[in-house]
Order: sequence, then structure tokens, then C-alpha cells
Amino acid sequence: MKSVSFTKDLIGVQDELLRFAYKLTANREEANGLLQETTLKALDNEDKYIPDTNFKGWMYTIMRNIFINNYRKIVREQTFVDQTDNLYHLNLPQDSGFDSTEGAYDLKEMRRIVNSLPKEYKVPFSMHVSGFKYREIAERLNLPLGTVKSRIFFTRQRLQQELKDFV
Repeated sequence: MKSVSFTKDLIGVQDELLRFAYKLTANREEANGLLQETTLKALDNEDKYIPDTNFKGWMYTIMRNIFINNYRKIVREQTFVDQTDNLYHLNLPQDSGFDSTEGAYDLKEMRRIVNSLPKEYKVPFSMHVSGFKYREIAERLNLPLGTVKSRIFFTRQRLQQELKDFV
């Protein structure tokens, strides 16, 4: 009989879960996918639910955790760290504005300047340009947050100083 009550509760909370999923994703299709994934996870883990506790809260927690895990997975997949010796893939966005020959020269000059820096400045700056947050860089390089910020700031200053004639 436990399964009948569980299924009834699960069906009863679907509309509210769909609204919550839409708030998280802001996309109808993704919200429906998140609802489906949450429902399957709940059915797979029915034995872990303790009867006479907050069923709706349990379901919201499952959905939130699935959403967070999916988001983290997407971020991990889109993260690129340039491991080449000369930081060949310094990763500027495709539409970086360097379509002209002058822009390409500036880009080459920027790479030359960054590559001339010591590794402890070059690596954090390259990661920052690639889209890493200061905190993420600090964690990956096992450095204090303030050190990462100051090294990136120093590199920016150096670039501005050496590129002032190109502007």
C-alpha cells in the first residue's frame, strides 16, 4: 500500500514541481525535462522516503539538487584550461573585435607580452581571460584569493602600459 500512497503524492505535486522547474530553468522544454528527471529519481528512490514527512519538500530538494548538478556539469564541460607551453590557445571570444589587421597585430602583441611574464602571472591571467572566476582560479592553483586578484591586476596594468602606443 505504501507504493499507492507514494504515487498519489507524486502525481499531486507535479503541477507545483513544474512551476518550480520553470523558475529554475526559465525554459519550458528544460523545465519539462527537469520535472521528468526529478520524477524518475523519486520513483527510483521511493524506498528512501520516510512516510509522514514533508513529501513536497523532499521532491523540491531532489529537483534543486538535479538542477545544480546539471548546471555544474555544463560549466565543467565548457571550461578549458590552456595547457600549452606558450599559451597558444589564450581563448579570446570568437567575436573579440580583432577582425582587422591592426587588431590581429594587437592580439599578437598582447600574446607576446603575456608570454613574456613569469608563469605565476601568466597562468592566472590566462585562466581569467578563459572565463574562470577569481575564486575558481585560487582553488585550482591552490593560491590565496588576494594573490590571484593582484596577479591578474598586475598583468592588466602591464598590458595597458605596453600597449598604450597601439591604441
